[in-house]
Amino acid sequence: MGIVNVDDELHDQMRKASKVTLRSINAQAAWWIRIGMLCEAEPALSFNEIVAREMNAAGVAPPPLLPRVPQEAA
Repeated sequence: MGIVNVDDELHDQMRKASKVTLRSINAQAAWWIRIGMLCEAEPALSFNEIVAREMNAAGVAPPPLLPRVPQEAA
């Protein structure tokens, strides 16, 4: 493990994002770094495809989504 220097604005964004995602600031930084590396390695894949692939590789199997029910016009 090492120390990574980031500018104050990026650190502030990590702090805000970590509150939303319920991660530590370090875990948020690690997540962004990991996803960024995967995006660079697989530029043809979307963010959602990369996350789904990583979840699948970790053995996470979410239940299927229910069909979307169209909302009636107001």
